[in-house]
Amino acid sequence: MTEDKKPKIYRAKPTPGAKSAAKPAPAPSEAREGQRIAKLLARAGVASRREIERMIEAGRIELNGNLVEHPSLLLRNLTGITVDGNPVAEPAPAKLYRFHKPNGYLTAERDFSGKKTIYDVLPDMERVMPIGRLDMNTEGLLLMTTDGEFKREMELPKNGIERTYRARTFGDISQNQLEELYRGITIEGMHYGPITANLERRTGRNQWIEMTLTEGKNREVRRVLEHFGLEVSRLIRTRYGPFVLGDLQKGEIEVVRQHDLVQFRKSLK
Repeated sequence: MTEDKKPKIYRAKPTPGAKSAAKPAPAPSEAREGQRIAKLLARAGVASRREIERMIEAGRIELNGNLVEHPSLLLRNLTGITVDGNPVAEPAPAKLYRFHKPNGYLTAERDFSGKKTIYDVLPDMERVMPIGRLDMNTEGLLLMTTDGEFKREMELPKNGIERTYRARTFGDISQNQLEELYRGITIEGMHYGPITANLERRTGRNQWIEMTLTEGKNREVRRVLEHFGLEVSRLIRTRYGPFVLGDLQKGEIEVVRQHDLVQFRKSLK
């Protein structure tokens, strides 16, 4: 096979309109063993499981030329699978990157309102997905991975992976008040689990507060600090699990050593 005839390896792209197919793919019940196609494609870095389910509904995924109709189809491997007519490579070992997300960018692949996203900052590289999210006005460590299954594993609340933030705030707060957060707190009907919080330094009514938590609910740090009457002017995530922001500059991305990634994944089991 000449170089220009090698099959193209699929990379995700915006969902087009659905297409029809004459023959359906085998029903999930016909497969005796294997893993769900949505899981395999997520591990291959095509997209998240949820996005893959949408792609299947849109008629974009086929097996040996037949339309795949259900995300629970069981497969031993990705042989014969195509997305938009392009063959999908078997998943390579997961890669993990540390990315310093700047302030003012959405943690999203695209935004139809025209706001800039992290992909406007990232260099031209292999497809990577964010692990969790950082608000548009939050900066700091955002882990990125090529493996959708690892992404899901990192985001599961049951794994209790710690995240650490530093917040610059204005207002009055004491260390005793912050230590109350270790018992958890309920704000407007939303309960937040234990948070370790420390008052780092203060200049007048301005202070830096370090907070470590495991749940990572939407806007959790900001809501908790605002509950104490504090104004948050800057919020930086400095750690996610054992991975730290370190001296990574805004907009920079750096691969995590494979040995460190493998050791961390073993610790989750």
